[in-house]
Amino acid sequence: MARVRQENTKPELVTRRLLHSMGLRFRLHDRRLPGTPDIVLKRHRKIVFVHGCFWHGHEGCRRSELPETRHDWWAAKIAGNRQRDDAVASDLQGLGWDVLVVWECETRDGEVLSQRLRSFMQSGTAGT
Repeated sequence: MARVRQENTKPELVTRRLLHSMGLRFRLHDRRLPGTPDIVLKRHRKIVFVHGCFWHGHEGCRRSELPETRHDWWAAKIAGNRQRDDAVASDLQGLGWDVLVVWECETRDGEVLSQRLRSFMQSGTAGT
């Protein structure tokens, strides 16, 4: 698992390009915030996490199916990741940030993702 890329993944790069094309500027992986968010739009008080469907347990996604070997171990691992994700989002919202989770599978359709990002940036509410 040490070889699994955590930063600058392809889905993250796609999301960053779309935000940049909207004229938005952001910081990456701000370690001063809980959970080290992938994208921080400080001026707008918005945070975007780009989650891998497998590693973060995207419900209903075919990419999030657990392996048949060591199934119990993987189920516990993914459940722990989901629990941590929920706690981090709550902490950030408690600090006054709006949080959006973009799933890896959502980055495949640029138009839909672009619309989702635009509506998140225009709204004043969280979009997990």
